[in-house]
Amino acid sequence: MEMDSLRKLYVDELKDLYSAEKQILQALPKMAKKASDAQLKKAFETHLEETRGQVERLDRIFELLGKSSRGKKCKGMEGLLEEGKEMMQEDMEPEVMDAALISAAQRVEHYEIAGYGTVRTYAQLLGEDQHVKLLQQTLDEEGNTDKKLTQLASSINVEALVEA
Repeated sequence: MEMDSLRKLYVDELKDLYSAEKQILQALPKMAKKASDAQLKKAFETHLEETRGQVERLDRIFELLGKSSRGKKCKGMEGLLEEGKEMMQEDMEPEVMDAALISAAQRVEHYEIAGYGTVRTYAQLLGEDQHVKLLQQTLDEEGNTDKKLTQLASSINVEALVEA
């Protein structure tokens, strides 16, 4: 597709985010299973439910646009999740693994925050007020998840300090 307008770029970026969210839906259950800290496990499970809602909001935006969500693979998210997968295969103490899981999850959150912030701005410029509201809701959830992970890291990282 030739990118000759902001609207086409907007749709392309939405497809990228849709692919990213679908990949995250596959990764979060594995992260929750690997977490030993009960609060971290719960945070991953909660975000899995939120992510399902985020996919539904993107589906709604594509419906409003009369466009398909298919056709793009988010290679950035694929790379972030592959790094996380490799990390989860390492032999680590449970507290260290939890710290590593938070690190991987926050990379994902920051990637999403950047992407959603961008498309929300595009939606504003394109006069897509309904899209703006849907995208802002997702952006708020991603920001809250990032804050929750930071809060959990404050204790989990200290626990991981203890050397064997």
